[in-house]
Amino acid sequence: MHDSAAGDCARQWLKHCEKPRLSRVKVIVRVRAMMTTGQTRSLKQFKVDELPVRIFRNGEDLAAEAAEVTHAYLTSVIAKQGQARVILATGRSQVDFLKRLVAMPGLDWKKVTCFHMDEYLGISADHPGSFRRYLRERVESLVQPKEFHWIQGDTWLPLDECDRYEKLLQEAPIDLCCLGIGENGHLAFNDPPVARFNDKRLVKLLKLDDVCKNQQFKEGHFPSIEAVPPYAFSLTVPALCIAKAMLCVAPEKRKAEPVRWTLEGPIAESCPASFLRKQPHCLLFLDEGSASNLSSATVGK
Repeated sequence: MHDSAAGDCARQWLKHCEKPRLSRVKVIVRVRAMMTTGQTRSLKQFKVDELPVRIFRNGEDLAAEAAEVTHAYLTSVIAKQGQARVILATGRSQVDFLKRLVAMPGLDWKKVTCFHMDEYLGISADHPGSFRRYLRERVESLVQPKEFHWIQGDTWLPLDECDRYEKLLQEAPIDLCCLGIGENGHLAFNDPPVARFNDKRLVKLLKLDDVCKNQQFKEGHFPSIEAVPPYAFSLTVPALCIAKAMLCVAPEKRKAEPVRWTLEGPIAESCPASFLRKQPHCLLFLDEGSASNLSSATVGK
């Protein structure tokens, strides 16, 4: 990355920053092209309802592009307003993206405040399945951001913890939400039985469904499905979508069916991720595996 290219990117963002949120996604999409003389790595680019979608050859290309777009976006936000606030996701699908993002030079993490979107109720921060541990090891310990606000999963007052974290989220606008799609189509821990598109709360204590618990077990977070906690804290669907920009990273063949439900099914709480189709400020990044069940009518020939 050349300094002049990064500067051009920041100036382009500043030019659009006062426009409605709809135009901001166009800036994010252009970031890669503005920073290099080459073309984007994506094989396909299309839109489903209001949601821009990109398909990459593999998870490596997807992660590299996602990291570069995120790096440039946050750099532009910091150039504009002096700081940035970002929500980060966890899980196996986010590992390569986060690894590349924290390894990229030039982002002033001392001006970045981080949040995470969920945590299990009743486990400590050093538990192998804790999302606090996941993000401390993969982000905080490596880049030392300005602040990292943690959901205290081992609190004895879970409803008070929801209120506390809501207040932190409301202190200033969220600039970016980085998220994924679960095997049951969930966003964060908003599983189909409990997801609400019009939720009035930003943070809730939610019951996990069996598909979600099985995914947590298969990803190696717990020794058995029975060991997965039945409840977890989660940012609600509206809380995720209030960010000025969203980047959804959903690689791997195991996500092919939930991706198909997301893009080709009805926009309904039975597939929480389908709500992304109403978010023009979101980008959805897929690889050939996760996009493999999409119809030609969706992706184009």
